[in-house]
Amino acid sequence: MSPIDHRSEPRSGSSTFTDVHLNLPDRREGKIRISYALDDRHRLLITTDRISAFDRVLGAVRYKGQVLNQLGGFWFAQLGDLTAHHYVREVDPNAQIVRTAIPLPVEVVVRGYITGVTSTALWTRYAAGDREVYGHRLPEGLTKNSPLATALVTPTTKASNGGHDEPITNAEVVSRGLVSESIWSEVHDRALAIFARGSHIAAKAGLILADTKYEFGLDPDTGEILLIDEVHTPDSSRLWVTESYPERMRLGTEPESLDKELLRLALAGHHGDPDEIPADLLAATLDASSSRYIRAFEQITGNEFSPATYPVEDRLNLLMPELTASCTPSDQPTDRIQ
Repeated sequence: MSPIDHRSEPRSGSSTFTDVHLNLPDRREGKIRISYALDDRHRLLITTDRISAFDRVLGAVRYKGQVLNQLGGFWFAQLGDLTAHHYVREVDPNAQIVRTAIPLPVEVVVRGYITGVTSTALWTRYAAGDREVYGHRLPEGLTKNSPLATALVTPTTKASNGGHDEPITNAEVVSRGLVSESIWSEVHDRALAIFARGSHIAAKAGLILADTKYEFGLDPDTGEILLIDEVHTPDSSRLWVTESYPERMRLGTEPESLDKELLRLALAGHHGDPDEIPADLLAATLDASSSRYIRAFEQITGNEFSPATYPVEDRLNLLMPELTASCTPSDQPTDRIQ
């Protein structure tokens, strides 16, 4: 099955945003995002409400696209002194202009805690008896959802056409020729620095950044390394509520999360097969996810979430005169918010 299955209509509220078609060139579609070329240096990146788990799109969560788009803008502003990135500016609650980049063929996963339920999760491998995971030697006696001694970079390949990401080691990223040694060394170090900054900001917001996924790319003209896609969102990260974490660890229950772990856990209870999960359970899980995403946005940014109007495509069509105007070389990534 294709990773994008529009036959499965979202069941989270009466109005969600799952697709868009604009009169712009070079349409590209991923599981969650759709992009168009604006010129040879910039793209329009649109974030839908679709939600995925276990490599499949399962439906949609109301306002999720807006949360991811606006939260991403917040984080890129916070990280500009640590890394160059592709973010230029927000043009709609669900859309932003970004710099064109050539994505690296590796997902950069940084883990501060041992957790997870998918096949590539650190806890899944550890619970199965592995102690050498992603090239890292793990000690005996670790418990699920506990902190690691230090944050670890655990890369995976990027799957396509509905395939599964493949865990690899940092050494294999270079030995397989996926990324050059010099570029990977810089990406590795930047990822740890970004994770440290993200963990600090999350902690001030009452959240634990347990792990996260980053994507990097190269500027096609200069070869500059850019942080791309999204950063520290509830889609790309595990975000746990700090206040309830100690008690839940004591009881041996899952941490209170403000991310899509609720959906992963629901699927894990049905062997990771979306076709086995009852329709009413899936609908209830999608509905519950909306408030979690909004709460994550508000805690991290310190701002009240202001929901934009639906349908999103109508808003974007009103922007067409601006979007079809050429971006100028003066468009630069935003400075860090102080």
